[in-house]
Amino acid sequence: MIAKLKGILDEKSPGEVVVDVGGVGYCAAVSVTTFCRLPDEGGKVSLFVITNLRDNALELFAFHDRRERTLFTLLRTVSGIGPRLALAVLSGLEPAALVEAVGSGAVDRLVAIPGVGRKTAERIVVDLKDRVEIAGADASGAGASTQIESDAVLALMALGYKEPQARKAVSASMEDAGESIETLIKTSLVRLS
Repeated sequence: MIAKLKGILDEKSPGEVVVDVGGVGYCAAVSVTTFCRLPDEGGKVSLFVITNLRDNALELFAFHDRRERTLFTLLRTVSGIGPRLALAVLSGLEPAALVEAVGSGAVDRLVAIPGVGRKTAERIVVDLKDRVEIAGADASGAGASTQIESDAVLALMALGYKEPQARKAVSASMEDAGESIETLIKTSLVRLS
């Protein structure tokens, strides 16, 4: 699985980039938010990636930061939202605005995004209201430790732990782990077992 691309930006357009990594060009879909933060063609770029395997293709979705990648992953957990629609949502609202809209239940802001109907917007709010605040903690200006804590909670949830259990274990393990997410996850797993 490809998780990060670091290289030279060969081509860019509002929906797609090509990154040259050691002579190999990787094509990845990007949101408008990520596109606006890219350097000029020929510049160095580092993007976080999600690899999606379809029946007949391997697709890459690239993001400027971890927060946007995390929100993309959360959006895909909502019934009826595939990777293209999740990318459209992130193109329609910046991560901080998306966290705010979902947190406040602003369905109308989500419906304004092309491809998102009222039922889909309502599902996004209902399914993600509690979870999106974890992912968006860094969007409100919180520090790096909050982002590491959020990432660790999401990792534990991906392993099957319930959010309250994961949050409690991560909070209790923060002092022992320092700034290492790997150590934080391992320490939290020990507390959970």
